[in-house]
Amino acid sequence: MEEKSAFITILGRANVGKSSLLNRIVGEKISIVSSKPQTTRTRIMGVVTNNETQLVFIDTPGFHKPHNLLGENMIKAVKDSMCDIDAAILVVDALPEFKIDKGLPPAEIALADNLKKSGIKTVLAINKIDRLAKKDELFEIINCYKDLYAFDEIVPVSAKNGSGVELLVSLLFKYAKPAKHFFSSDDITDQPDSVMVSEIIREKALRTLSKEVPHGIAVNLEKFFEHDTKDGLPIIEIAAVIFCEKNSHKGIIIGKGGETLKNIGSSARIELEKFFGTKVNLKIWVKVKEDWRNRPSDINSFGLLSD
Repeated sequence: MEEKSAFITILGRANVGKSSLLNRIVGEKISIVSSKPQTTRTRIMGVVTNNETQLVFIDTPGFHKPHNLLGENMIKAVKDSMCDIDAAILVVDALPEFKIDKGLPPAEIALADNLKKSGIKTVLAINKIDRLAKKDELFEIINCYKDLYAFDEIVPVSAKNGSGVELLVSLLFKYAKPAKHFFSSDDITDQPDSVMVSEIIREKALRTLSKEVPHGIAVNLEKFFEHDTKDGLPIIEIAAVIFCEKNSHKGIIIGKGGETLKNIGSSARIELEKFFGTKVNLKIWVKVKEDWRNRPSDINSFGLLSD
């Protein structure tokens, strides 16, 4: 049978659950998740292959007003993801922080304006419906959004429990066009293992640290290899550095007696062992690199500079 492919970008403001939805669609954790805004910093691809048809999903950073060069680069990544694609998913929150009678968030209005300019076929995914106290509220939310853009479909979903996700994916297959597959049938992401390791460590830091620190951290691997122990069992050796922008932040990351850093490392090691299916020896250090988010060379060294 003739192969078909579709590239589908996932858009939305911060913390609406784009990465959680991608993980649910793919069936594996390929994008880190936290309650902190701007968790996703670069474009991440997730792949679903069903016989002759392959869907490539592009997870993007949350659309926001940038406050530094890294933020500007993240917004560029969002806009770039809207080029040369077959369709888009606009993810919104079923429990928005705004009042419906006071209008939609500016970020969603801006995204809709960009979609209108490009004319991209778009599906609206109303996420977190599992948290709605009354299902009747859903109709009010749909009415609020239906005039924002001429959506092809509107699908209520829950990335948390999977409700509606299968329907959402089934609707997306219609955007596939005759084209060779870009990934092998068993690929689920374009992210190399080294990037996944760095991101898992950053996720655990995001979940552990206070609000003022996470935006200014980055993780770099200094050592990443597998070998056999004396007992002939495989083990992965990882040495990582968490970079932050201030000496005061370094102290927060390390914590009293090194307790905070120990907790970050322990939770990261547990997830890495699950990810790789083998033992992991993880060592983490903390270093200061002041104002790195405003220096292109540093942003590039962390793999965060858009092409």
